[in-house]
Amino acid sequence: MSKQSWKTLLTAPALLSATAVASAIAGTSTAVQAAEAVDATSPATTIDQSAKASKALSTNQVSVAAVAAASPRPAPPTATLNQVAAYSVESNTSTDIGQVTSVSQLSDVKPTDWAFQALQSLVERYGCIVGYPDKTYRGNRALSRYEFAAGLNACMDRVNELIAAGTADLVKKEDLLAVQKLQEEFAVELATLRGRVEAVEARTATLEKQQFSTTTKLNGEVIFSIADTFGKSATVNGAGGAIAGTSRNDNTQTIFSDRVRLSLDTSFTGKDRLRTRLQARNTTPFAGAFTGTNQTRLGFDGNENNAVQIDKLFYRFPVGDKLTVQIDALNDELSDTIVSTLSPFESSGAGSISRFGRFNTFYRLNNPNNNGSAGITFAYKFNDALRLEGGYLAGGSSNNPAAKGGLFNGSNAAVAQVVFQPNQALTLGLAYAHSYYTGAEPNGGGINITSSTGTGFAANPFNGAATSADSIAGAVQLKLTPKIILGGWASASFAHRRSNSDNATILSAVGYLAFPDLGKKGNLGGLLFGMAPNVISNSGLTNNRTDSSTPLHLEAFYRYRLTDNIAITPGIFVLFNPEGNSRNDTQYVGVIRTTFTF
Repeated sequence: MSKQSWKTLLTAPALLSATAVASAIAGTSTAVQAAEAVDATSPATTIDQSAKASKALSTNQVSVAAVAAASPRPAPPTATLNQVAAYSVESNTSTDIGQVTSVSQLSDVKPTDWAFQALQSLVERYGCIVGYPDKTYRGNRALSRYEFAAGLNACMDRVNELIAAGTADLVKKEDLLAVQKLQEEFAVELATLRGRVEAVEARTATLEKQQFSTTTKLNGEVIFSIADTFGKSATVNGAGGAIAGTSRNDNTQTIFSDRVRLSLDTSFTGKDRLRTRLQARNTTPFAGAFTGTNQTRLGFDGNENNAVQIDKLFYRFPVGDKLTVQIDALNDELSDTIVSTLSPFESSGAGSISRFGRFNTFYRLNNPNNNGSAGITFAYKFNDALRLEGGYLAGGSSNNPAAKGGLFNGSNAAVAQVVFQPNQALTLGLAYAHSYYTGAEPNGGGINITSSTGTGFAANPFNGAATSADSIAGAVQLKLTPKIILGGWASASFAHRRSNSDNATILSAVGYLAFPDLGKKGNLGGLLFGMAPNVISNSGLTNNRTDSSTPLHLEAFYRYRLTDNIAITPGIFVLFNPEGNSRNDTQYVGVIRTTFTF
């Protein structure tokens, strides 16, 4: 695909969004017209009954020895087409049914109605007919016949209970005659309700047999992505040295890729969660020889050729009312634990399109992977405004007993964070972490302090030597209005070479505007500008690994929700001074991400 074609493709989301909105409006208009036609022609007996009322139905019949005289015939039906339409509107409001103990409370049943005379005896004597919370029975409307039948069944049950208990003398003959007459009058409705209840019971039994688990829920997310980079690759590092394997060309082609995640969330108590997440993906990172820098990486990239892997496994549970604990068995990236990132762009499937823009690099300090990376984190809530978060996170070789592996002798990080939220509009966060990187992980992988979000020097300031770092971070988030959020974050890592006294300082910062529900509910607009992690000073004399220029990141994206389960996110981010050197050309990355959730 040519670059000109890609630019044309970037306009597709706007056209697609406009088409989808127009189609939705047209579909809604057609549905309304069809509904109006049905309301004007359908018989009353096609209307669904109240589920709560029909639940009380049974097949009991009242036995009467003889009927002395014919009971009065009911008044002629008064439900007109206008009443049908009016009741259809009322059915959109609450129809919860509550017990009524006096027929005089049923304000729409007139004393001249036959129904009033029947209800007068049954309700006043046995308290068994059901009405609506607004003190209406709606007996003069054909659409309430199913609800009337359900109430009648309740009275039948009550009368039978009295007879079975040997208190038949409490049941008057006149009441038995009224009940029998009502049974005959509503025979069709009683039979219909009985059939529908039996059908619901059958479906419920089938679901109980076929359900996957009574304790586990499946959630899924699928990403389709079209992406490309524009501009010449970075060829020199922050100190002016050549970056191996790169050339001063635009070395990328437009790609289409995917990522699939299936999460099995299991709860044993209703308050805990055991998550097992399966992942398959094939998005090759824009890095290395393709662009000369990790700063061009996407927020959802990674390529295992769509091989299915368990990439997340943790158990979260409460301890008392204030403390929550999470134990990770693998891939314990801090952003996926209880510790808050304080970013509205955190989600890789619904947030920022870039790896750097999702959240503060501070939350990637432990450099985890899918082989090991076990850990434990916690959140303690002092009150509604103040909480303490933290934990201990082992590196990627936590499952390996080799000399530089295991829980405590391999790479690791200890973290503490205080979050202060005095009101719904303002959130503040302050965090500290101490991390250690062996430089020779038994499970593979080198030192990567910034987890591939900044310059090469920032990720590995001492060229592979064992390194420790003390890092601090701060964040602020201010909701100017319900639909405008102003915020930012910053972090500083003070790295130390373990074999001598070399020190390096790594800085990163971002300011952003977020626009929740932009255009309609579920949408998200994002605009952010920041400084990617880079080394501003390094005392090491053997290798000068200090970035000479400040690498800057500008990003804009717009997530548009087509349906409750489909969202499309076009976006672009621009890199100035890639790899911390102004000699490198500005690079652009364009993305159209479509996310399906279920």
